[in-house]
Amino acid sequence: MTPITIQLKRLEHGVGLPAPAYASDGAAGLDVVAAEDVDLAAGARHAVATGFAIAIPAGYEVQVRPRSGLALKHGVTCLNTPGTIDSDYRGEVKVILANLGSDTFVVRRGDRIAQLVPAPVQRARFAEVEALEDTVRGEGGFGSTGR
Repeated sequence: MTPITIQLKRLEHGVGLPAPAYASDGAAGLDVVAAEDVDLAAGARHAVATGFAIAIPAGYEVQVRPRSGLALKHGVTCLNTPGTIDSDYRGEVKVILANLGSDTFVVRRGDRIAQLVPAPVQRARFAEVEALEDTVRGEGGFGSTGR
């Protein structure tokens, strides 16, 4: 599969940092690093600067996802997961980190903080109807399937 090209504009406070990159040949997400130092107290959240803006091709989005190691070892995750960066957004990419752990988590400039996953977007439209087709599940939700 041919990769899409995402244009990246380096911002002044992002100079010298690596661009998002895959850590291995089989990685689905590109690691993204912090462009600022943040001491994230237990229970706190912060939109961490990355020092770049991007132009995503029409028909795609970029999803922002947590790093599993940060989640497991420190209780640090991304809120609004997966976050969506729309193709028409041109501002700085920021990662909303939340510290669900019990200790302050220290983020330093250059630390890997999240993953970016490009994905195609399927557009939809809604058609208003008088009734919906019945299913076995019906209106059961939130644990109704027994799993």
